[in-house]
Amino acid sequence: MPQYTEAKRRITEEEICASGFSTPLDAPTIPPFPFEFRNAEILTLTYRSDPRKMACLLPPPLELAGDVVLIHIYKMNDTDWLGPYGEANVMFGARLPSANAAGAYSSHLYLSSDAGVAHGREVHGQPKKLGVPSLAARGDAWVGTVSRNGIDIITGTLAYKQNRGDLAHLSSLVDFSNNFNLKAVDHIDGTPAIRQITSRRLTNVTVHECWEGPCTVELRPNIQAPVYRLPVVEMLNAFYWRADFTLVPGVILHDYLGA
Repeated sequence: MPQYTEAKRRITEEEICASGFSTPLDAPTIPPFPFEFRNAEILTLTYRSDPRKMACLLPPPLELAGDVVLIHIYKMNDTDWLGPYGEANVMFGARLPSANAAGAYSSHLYLSSDAGVAHGREVHGQPKKLGVPSLAARGDAWVGTVSRNGIDIITGTLAYKQNRGDLAHLSSLVDFSNNFNLKAVDHIDGTPAIRQITSRRLTNVTVHECWEGPCTVELRPNIQAPVYRLPVVEMLNAFYWRADFTLVPGVILHDYLGA
């Protein structure tokens, strides 16, 4: 990505058309791949929901794979470009038989970073919105919350570091490392420009610690953040884990506008 200086010549069309390009010209918003997340703290809540209601939020030709919902509440402590911020990713198992692909579809995402919102929407097609995710130890419990419009739409708890966990157990519930998204972008004249199912995997994942135990999950209705449409039927376990990982380019699995 070209770097702006006072003495820099005018930008070229080739630079504009190169991968990783972003605006504004003199202070780009979107980080180019790859970029790293270091010492991220994550509280992952798991629960069973209603498959019929889950399927209503899943775009075809993706198919539902199970009844387990994951809510990742991230405390991003050190991220290239973005700095420290909070993020929450609500996802559940899905598959795309035509591409022989399985993973997790993100129905809702909330961040405290404007650059993170822009990157997720512009590049991956993730349904990101501004919100206030928070993760902290409150006495003898991990407490994760997600707020939007001044309302705590998600509250989750896990006992503080009582039982060692294994991230492989979490992955066996839902392969969350492979993330599906519906990317939708229009041309300026209102006609469809991009309609795709995209996929990306986290790489270079190093887990520093992992703890597991029973969790509580509370969802509160909000019309601008309708996670409540994935109702809690049975609370399962939560995982507190701390890790490093890298975000790299993904793939287009399905192109709705393709020939």
